[in-house]
Amino acid sequence: MMNAPDTTIEKSALPPRSAGTRFFGLEPEEDNSKERQFITALARGLEVLRSFRAGDRLLGNKDIAKRTGLPRPTICRLTYTLTRMGYLNYSEKLGKYQLGTAVLSLGYSLLSNLEILKVAQPLMQDLADYSNTAVGIGVRDRLGMVYLKGCPSTKATISLNFDVGTSLPIATTSMGKALLCGLPEQEREVLMNHIRSENPKEWPQRKIGIEQALRDFQEYGFCYSIGEWRKDVSGVAVPILPMNGSRLYSFNCAAPSFVLKQHMIVDDIGPRLVHMVRSVEAEIAGH
Repeated sequence: MMNAPDTTIEKSALPPRSAGTRFFGLEPEEDNSKERQFITALARGLEVLRSFRAGDRLLGNKDIAKRTGLPRPTICRLTYTLTRMGYLNYSEKLGKYQLGTAVLSLGYSLLSNLEILKVAQPLMQDLADYSNTAVGIGVRDRLGMVYLKGCPSTKATISLNFDVGTSLPIATTSMGKALLCGLPEQEREVLMNHIRSENPKEWPQRKIGIEQALRDFQEYGFCYSIGEWRKDVSGVAVPILPMNGSRLYSFNCAAPSFVLKQHMIVDDIGPRLVHMVRSVEAEIAGH
């Protein structure tokens, strides 16, 4: 059983950051190519790797060209090179490609060297078991939040479980909105403009939800989402910026809406999540 945190709602204590105005990964190629140190060929090769999505077993050069917007002759040279380097595997029988094990090695190196995951995992599991939710941590990747770690409850009969690498939208999830809450105002405005440009028709409703999240964060130290991303899912989240100055992360608790109700979020689970995040911050600062 988790010890109850101090009943005083803890406000966010995010360290100050420089309010930059750029989000790497969102700028058009023509903007990046103007920079002397930007290697366009490398960027295009990475875009080829990014074109593979969950559920894609094999893609041909035509499929990759369509997804990346790059000319097919360019794609042919890039896929050949990536295959020689072990980042793609080629099926002679089908004439198509799949991701190679070198990509997995990169991902493992990333996860195994993140101190925040080592520190947070036992605390995440304790909260998951107490709350009958899935507790996760994610980070922004372009206009999505990517799960780095998920700890489902070991006691709940029904629990959500997001695999590592699962991508969620920023604007409609508690994890994404917590990231927006944790950003300096100027950075937040830039990112919101990108979100608006991606889907102008849905932006008015998305903006309402984000503005409510900002108010909730100011009042409670956390923000939440009930039925916005999926009608049957609720979530609450808190941003964290590790003291070493690395990128902004979000911790969340998520569960089916009939398990995680609004009064539980506001009165119990939300404050406990804030307490957990402050504990993670303190432990990292002490290392």
